[in-house]
Amino acid sequence: MKRFFIFLLSLLVISSSASGQNKIRVEVPNIVASDEQFNVTFIIEGENEPSDFNWAPGDDFQLVWGPQKGSSTSIQIINGKRSKSSQTTYTYVLMPKTTGTFRVAVATATVKGHKISSENVSVQVATGQTSSQSSGSSSSGSGASSSSKTASSTGSISNSDLFLRLSLSKTKVVLGEPINATLKLYQRVDIAGFENAKFPTFNGFWSQEVQAPTNIQFQREEIDGKLYNSALIRGYVLIPQQAGSIKIDPAELVCLVNVRTGSSSGNSIFDSFFQDDYTTIRKRVVSEAHTIHVSALPSGAPASFGGGVGNFTISASLSKDSIKTHDAVSLLVKISGNGNVSLLEAPKVSFPADFEVYDAKSTQNTNKSGTSGSKTFEFPFIPRSHGDFTIEPIEYAYYDIAAGKYVVTRTSPINIKVAKGSAPDGQVLSGTMASGVTRNDVKSLGNDIRFIQTKMPSFSSKGAFFFGSAFFWALLALIILLSAGCWFFVRKYAVRRADVIGNKNRKATKMALKRLKQAEDYLKKNLYTAFYEELHRALLGFVSDKFNLPVEDLSSEKISETLLNQGVSHELSDEFTSLLGACEYARYAPDAGHEAMSAHFDTAVKVISTMDSVIKKSGGAGKATVMVALALLSLPGVSKAAQKDYLDSLWTKGVTEYNAGDWKGAVKSWDSVEKTGVESAVLYYNMANAYFKAEDYPHSILFYERALKTDPSFSDARYNLEFANTFVQDKIDPVPEFILKSLSRKLCYTMSSNTWAVLALVFFALSFGAVVLFLLSHRIGGRRTGFYSAIVLVLFALGSFTFASWQKSTYLKSDTAVIMNPVVSAKSSPSEESAKDLFVLHEGTKVKLLDEVGDWNNVELADGRQGWIKKADIEII
Repeated sequence: MKRFFIFLLSLLVISSSASGQNKIRVEVPNIVASDEQFNVTFIIEGENEPSDFNWAPGDDFQLVWGPQKGSSTSIQIINGKRSKSSQTTYTYVLMPKTTGTFRVAVATATVKGHKISSENVSVQVATGQTSSQSSGSSSSGSGASSSSKTASSTGSISNSDLFLRLSLSKTKVVLGEPINATLKLYQRVDIAGFENAKFPTFNGFWSQEVQAPTNIQFQREEIDGKLYNSALIRGYVLIPQQAGSIKIDPAELVCLVNVRTGSSSGNSIFDSFFQDDYTTIRKRVVSEAHTIHVSALPSGAPASFGGGVGNFTISASLSKDSIKTHDAVSLLVKISGNGNVSLLEAPKVSFPADFEVYDAKSTQNTNKSGTSGSKTFEFPFIPRSHGDFTIEPIEYAYYDIAAGKYVVTRTSPINIKVAKGSAPDGQVLSGTMASGVTRNDVKSLGNDIRFIQTKMPSFSSKGAFFFGSAFFWALLALIILLSAGCWFFVRKYAVRRADVIGNKNRKATKMALKRLKQAEDYLKKNLYTAFYEELHRALLGFVSDKFNLPVEDLSSEKISETLLNQGVSHELSDEFTSLLGACEYARYAPDAGHEAMSAHFDTAVKVISTMDSVIKKSGGAGKATVMVALALLSLPGVSKAAQKDYLDSLWTKGVTEYNAGDWKGAVKSWDSVEKTGVESAVLYYNMANAYFKAEDYPHSILFYERALKTDPSFSDARYNLEFANTFVQDKIDPVPEFILKSLSRKLCYTMSSNTWAVLALVFFALSFGAVVLFLLSHRIGGRRTGFYSAIVLVLFALGSFTFASWQKSTYLKSDTAVIMNPVVSAKSSPSEESAKDLFVLHEGTKVKLLDEVGDWNNVELADGRQGWIKKADIEII
């Protein structure tokens, strides 16, 4: 087996050696003059002697001399290791027949029985410079000699023989489009050195030096039909950073040129041939200035535009396949393509909320010019919880120069499965672990305004308040009347309870019926004497209690007279006195039987009931029924069903448009609601939200202020106003308010004006009740409770009354406004010509209005500064 591997290795070596000899290498100048002789050399590598070498110059070249065959062998011993190399060369001297680009004929040879051929090479033939060129010239040639002679005779170097040129790949580009710039030196003279080099600064460009050779090498190059020796001095990549016409300053270089001059002595011709004199001439060469015309990128760039100009693709991957909680992982986002690769910005990546993300790092892998390759962005992160997560597709937009438009490229979603690590979720491993999960504060991932309110609010007419309305005063008057009526009723009830006689009178019928009931029981038991005694007491008690007659006056005559005076008829009066007499007789007479007892009982019931009915009608005939009617006025509002349906449709339309992202459409719908003459703090709040989303911050602040002016207790509007104020450019430190006034204002703004008004009525009603308690209570504790409660409740009522009035008066004042123009200058007086500029304000700033003169308003800032601005620059809250 070992021998077999050695055999295979030998075959590979032999085959590789044979493959290395299957070509004949050619050395020839890439460009020559039409009147210049040049060398063509064919080189065959290897120790084996070639045979049957065959080559002809063809029809495009004239053979001047050759071939000349040569061979060489070199042996090297390095660290005891010996190496040997051999080569065979065939050299020809040719002369072009005409100008153009021609292919050198292929040469063939045989090496160890294998036929090999030369490479295909071409030679460019340019217009000849002079007829006296020496054969084999490969550097400056006779052109340089003629230029040196001219320099020696004139003492200067022609600009056509030595110049510096800055070449640009393009002069019309878009912002961010790369430009390749090369600085070359062209010469037809003998240069000995350089000094005082000054290179362009490229102001307005991002520049990178991609070529800066330390050893300058000249190559032949044709310029305007002439052959020059050119050398690359510097190579740059330029990327414009601003739009417009950008000028590139010229480069400068001082060249030291050797000029050969003949000997001035009268020596022989042999002395002048072997002894030449040289003179060094300093020549300053300056390149031309260039102007680059840079066009701005078109508007409407996508949000994911990262400054790329060219053609790019994006890909993303994770640094690990298996991920556990608290493992450090990196998301690698690679952007590849052609263009301004070096200036690409990191794309925006939306990581899951529970990932701990660190600053991104970038690495670059481009070609020498820096305009092709890739740039990789590494986003380190640590997952703190296990589960399945998804990184949404990463978008990257660039400007395609060829297509003339923005192009968006994106990655696929990246699914991440995070397994449980050794540490609990939310806890990092460090020493001894405690059981359970570490509780962390909830992190704020971003800030935004609070959402709109979708439920249709209750609207009211503009400027309508419950406090101070007719309905408010009517309720207050009703409370006072009810309190007075309550006091009167309780007072009358107390007097009535103290009236003993009156109580007996009112209870006369009740007591009589009670005794009749007892008499009925005796009747059922057939207790003759007890029945008539109880019946007698019922009759006398009724007359005594009803008519307030003393017992000693209860004679038949007195009773009959009293009954007749109270409107009782003679028949009923006589019947009553007869029954009374029958009871007195039966008490002492023998038993008359059960039928007589029943008859007397029925007669007593009928007489007492009839007399009571007659007396009540007589006493109530003079009383008149009093009817009290109170007309309550309700608050004006939208009462018609058709109008309500119209407002509801507009409100719903605005909510739908807001949810769809049509901010302007939502503003238009809700503005139509406002134009019907109604208002609501919620309406102003939603309009402000729509303006904010449309990035119209001054109108947003204006309507948040209007919402708070309508309802100062609207917490969502106050929060959004504070957030919107962060977008205002002016930072003004307000003058501190007196602490008691500030506390009172905060307390006042905890509820709306209508709520304070309702509380004022409630407290007034309770205070009147406490007063009634104080006036009518017979106990010291009750009177004390009523007194102090009345004082406290009256204070609460007055405070609520004051807060409701304060909010209403603040609403009715038109003394605050918002700056609506982007920039406004505050003047020292209401004049455009003679006034001085005091300070500058920007849109969204709130000001206080102090005075008005024509088209001008005197305003005051929160820090106390005052100035005059035009009415057209503000809008009153």
